[in-house]
Formats: sequence, structure tokens, C-alpha cells
Amino acid sequence: MRDLHYEVQHHINMRQGDIAPTVLIPGDPDRPQLFASLMDKAEKVTEKREYVTYTGTKDGVPITCTSTGLGTPPTAIGVEELCRIGAKNIIRIGTCGALQPFLKPGHMIIATGAVRGEHTSEELIDMEYPAAADYRVVRALVDACKKLGLPYHTGIIRTHDAFYLESPWAHGDYKARLKPWVDMGVLALDNESSTLFVIAAMNNVRAGTILSSGYSILEEHPEQDRIHAEENVKKMVMAAIEAAKLLDERGLA
Repeated sequence: MRDLHYEVQHHINMRQGDIAPTVLIPGDPDRPQLFASLMDKAEKVTEKREYVTYTGTKDGVPITCTSTGLGTPPTAIGVEELCRIGAKNIIRIGTCGALQPFLKPGHMIIATGAVRGEHTSEELIDMEYPAAADYRVVRALVDACKKLGLPYHTGIIRTHDAFYLESPWAHGDYKARLKPWVDMGVLALDNESSTLFVIAAMNNVRAGTILSSGYSILEEHPEQDRIHAEENVKKMVMAAIEAAKLLDERGLA
């Protein structure tokens, strides 16, 4: 019987030995280049479809960044293959649709868990299985934000499939559709995290998510959340890199 763990993975185009123990996963395939610019040194490992990978070191700690594309199906594929080739920690780095009025541009959202509003993970395991971030990764992300002086919030986010049903560009009354989640204290919307949490836990891999917030998507803002968006995304990536260093320092890499 073939052991897929030792083969070049079909989508991410890597095998065991090609990645660091901690892998950051943005959706945007351009974001690994930003990651590389923030490392002491980094090199492009491979590119195939939406999966772009850079690996480098920061203060002597090896870290990898692999983009997974938008949405849960490509995220699931990327995460499953990263787990097969030796990832120990996987941290999603992304943007989101902020839901709570206290969230402002430049705030970081660290997910403790995610509503499973998508259906990719349902094909793998029943919906009763929770989508929870690993507490050690959450702790590392919190400590990284504190060290860098970044405002942050921890809590539940919601992952869903249909972007154009729950966004300012949606048809109909998207605010009414989102109100139950707002009332329950859900911090933000994304399109990947619950699938990451479920697949990582099923593979005994630690996982977490840090998101760069904008203004609440339920409020009107002239520029929406584009104000300093690039700089805030950069700060988020810096926090994830710092968290990877802390995980290594704590013997978790």
C-alpha cells in the first residue's frame, strides 16, 4: 500500500523535509512574498496552482509560509498535505469581515474557535466535532501581540462558504442574516478557519488563526476598512512570525 506521507504532495508540490515545523497559511498567494520580506532570510520553495511556498529563518528559527487560496476546499487540501509532510503548527494569517462595533482597523483577532458554517469539513467528520484552535497556539499569538504592542481580541469567529451572502456586497439584507451571529458575540467572518481547525485536530497538529480587522462590516465607512490595510496586514504577519518563534522557544516546533 502506498504511504502518501513520503511522496511529493500532489497540490502543494512538497515532501517531508521541505517545510519548517511551523507553517503560516494565508489565502492570498502574494502574501508569502510579504512574509519573506519580514524574515532575516527566505527563499521560494515552490509554486503550484494557488499554493506558493517560502521558507526562511527569523532569529534562527525556521518558518514556512504556504498560501492556500480562498475558501475551504483548497484550504482543506493544503492543510491535509502539510500535515502529511510534517507540519507541527499551522497558523492562518488573513483578513476578515469584522462584526462587532468595537473592532477597528489595526486590531488583531485571535480565534479561539470557529462556527462551522462551511461544508468541506462536514465531509470529513460529523458537525458535532468542534472547530477549536489549539490553546498553545492561541497563547503564542496573544503573547506575540503583547510583545509587539498590537491591540487584539480573542473569541469565536464564523467560517462560511458564500461570501456574497454575508458581506456588504451581498444581495438583500445581509445585516439581518448576520444579526444572530453579532448578538452571540461572534467577532468576525472568514472563509477558511473552521476547516483548518478540524483537519489539524484530526491529524494531531496544532492550529490557530490571527486576522487583521477592519471596521465592522455592519457600519458605513467612506473607505470601508482599506485605511492602512496593507500596514495592518504587515503587522499581523509580524505577529504570526513572532508566535512561531515563541512556539519554537517553548519546545512546540
